[in-house]
Amino acid sequence: MLTKVIEQSKIEHFAKWLERAEKIVIVSHVGPDGDAIGSSLGLWHFLNSQDKTANVIVPNAFPDFLKWMPGSKDVLLYDRYKEFADQLIAEADVICCLDFNAIHRIDAMGDAVLASPARKILIDHHLHPEEFCKIIISHPEISSTSELVFRLICRMGYFGDISKEGAECIYTGMMTDTGGFTYNSNNREIYFIISELLSKGIDKDDIYRKVYNTYSESRLRLMGHVLSQMKVYPDHHAALISLTKKEQGQFDYIRGDSEGFVNIPLSIKGVIFSCFLREDTEKPMIKISLRSVGTFPCNRLAAEFFNGGGHLNASGGEFYGTMEEARKVFEQALEKYRPLLNAKG
Repeated sequence: MLTKVIEQSKIEHFAKWLERAEKIVIVSHVGPDGDAIGSSLGLWHFLNSQDKTANVIVPNAFPDFLKWMPGSKDVLLYDRYKEFADQLIAEADVICCLDFNAIHRIDAMGDAVLASPARKILIDHHLHPEEFCKIIISHPEISSTSELVFRLICRMGYFGDISKEGAECIYTGMMTDTGGFTYNSNNREIYFIISELLSKGIDKDDIYRKVYNTYSESRLRLMGHVLSQMKVYPDHHAALISLTKKEQGQFDYIRGDSEGFVNIPLSIKGVIFSCFLREDTEKPMIKISLRSVGTFPCNRLAAEFFNGGGHLNASGGEFYGTMEEARKVFEQALEKYRPLLNAKG
């Protein structure tokens, strides 16, 4: 059995909205990852089973390794079909905001969502949610938004209506947001949920292969290049890898090719904190990805030095400046957090 994490009043409130709604739009954050797409499509499949007109809209493209997911071809990209997407958002009865805690996380789509008269619900697991939705289901202690979607559907009494396709999407979101269940995944209820998803006929081994073992040759060569330039900081039990825009061009980079790179340095003995700096190809900024093991709070470091945040062991942020400047800021952060890093080393 699952504990009742989500407040009953919020379950009942959303259930009433769902009963009356005909047109529902699901939106998620810029640069959608496995949890953003998994939770969105998991909810989308459920809404379709209830004979609702549902649409998933995301700000921009998502990685190729997620395009096998059932329903992924129906995901609408806002940066390509803005006029049509704006119309769907404006005409929606309910807008479900998934896997983001602040309106700026959906980029240019934010204005349309705020302007829509639709009832809005936020379902998310990031800290400090903004209050732009009537119903806020925010649980940072939960491993993924996909898990929250599963809990919401079940608490409304619709477990039986979760299809195999929907279960595959939910499982993918849970798996990718825990690094294949290697961090933020010690809650035993996660594995009860996995068992329930397996009862729907999903093949978790095949899902893992599709997500993690179907990359291109150029990605592996890119990985080798990035690791060859890795810098390890033994006195801080940390490592840094980076990727410039020029290097991405040299290796025919496509969205998602660097997914998971930040986790690799953690396989080095003695390293408990890893940082990946990637120059964005669309905006003049450096994307920051941080991972840690144990109790080192990479989310605190992300908030203090990179205008970011996230979870204890998995966080991110942004830096506006050159790659060299970003490296210097990272080294400043290491020095400040040296006591915590050495305490856990």
